[in-house]
Amino acid sequence: MGSTCDVLVIGAGPGGGSAALHAARGGLSVLLVEEHDEIGTPVHCGECLSKTAVENLGLDLPPEVIALDCKGIRVIFPDGGSKLLTEQGYVLEKHLFEQWLANSAIDAGANLLLNHKVTGMEKVFNSNNQFSNWIVNGKGNQFPIETKIIIDAAGVVGLSAKLLNIKEQTEVIAGFQWEMHEVPNDGYLDFYLWPKYSPHGYVWMIPKKGGRANVGLVTTEKRGAIKYLESFIEDTYLKNNPKANPPWREGETKVRPFGGTIPISGPRKQTYSDGLMMVGDAAGFTSPLFEGGTHLALKSGKFAAQVAVNALSNNDVSKQQISEYEQLWKNEFPPYEKILKGKTALYELSDGELSFMGRCLPKEMGSMGNITKLFIGIKILIFRPTLFFKKVISVLLSFGYSRSKHYGW
Repeated sequence: MGSTCDVLVIGAGPGGGSAALHAARGGLSVLLVEEHDEIGTPVHCGECLSKTAVENLGLDLPPEVIALDCKGIRVIFPDGGSKLLTEQGYVLEKHLFEQWLANSAIDAGANLLLNHKVTGMEKVFNSNNQFSNWIVNGKGNQFPIETKIIIDAAGVVGLSAKLLNIKEQTEVIAGFQWEMHEVPNDGYLDFYLWPKYSPHGYVWMIPKKGGRANVGLVTTEKRGAIKYLESFIEDTYLKNNPKANPPWREGETKVRPFGGTIPISGPRKQTYSDGLMMVGDAAGFTSPLFEGGTHLALKSGKFAAQVAVNALSNNDVSKQQISEYEQLWKNEFPPYEKILKGKTALYELSDGELSFMGRCLPKEMGSMGNITKLFIGIKILIFRPTLFFKKVISVLLSFGYSRSKHYGW
């Protein structure tokens, strides 16, 4: 049978939905293909988005996609001490958010194809041996699809990189969480820097309305992730709140386990090619410190659509024309190399060193000026000078770099 379009978007997550929406608004014919029979399921992330990111993206979130208006983030250290990053944001009902985004793209003129899985893509060249378009094959009655531009939003698998044999290893970390019930909250997201429960990672509690919460972790020790999380929940939320319902015990209130892998090594060296752009996780766009990726996926999707509109208006989808995409995201996204440097140093700190660092920070971390940072440095130099050799300053700076000027936490 087959179909044709200007832009084929692979994957209807945040990056794909954003790309489809903005490409359709730009007047292009758009096909959005999703391998599952429902958008947004299964959920693979913590489901939060800062207000700064929402404003930067120009989103008008409908009430039904918001699970909680939150006040900010509380960072909790091994000694139980905590510091605040008071910056408003939202916890999302992620599946509803992604469905709303896809429906917005459809309203703008895009076509959605569910149960369509891409399995192959082939370049077509003209008589002058210049790239012309793509022929994309897969499982679904609308394949093969002929398209001028592919926007790969298929997630961490890096579908186009895999199918086109782009040899680049992407480092990933394991994420796993339970949706729990009857977990009290005060409107803050809790992030625990407790190596005991999450080696080379962290634990989170992301609250929702009605006492629900996503309680999960990321760790480099993939095989032990579930046991680490169960131990954390037993020692914290269940110890003081027996009603919180441990999800792995039979007969308790039913809750959902979910998770996935997250790219943590920064952007791919190659995020574009002839008639091709990778967005979101497919491009490695997650914040390296706290692994948030929704805001970067949404914006990279918008950038890709913008480049697609420009390329097709110039009737030029060559790699040189598409290179505009890389310049756009590099000019705005957080400085990955600096954050990765701080993250590496963070995971080399002991429980005691993490707790000391936490005690040096002001109660409100979001308002640290240069003078405050200077006093923190002096305090560390006087009381724990060995931390300078462990690059603790890089750790502290990485918190600010992660937020970036446009995206918040």
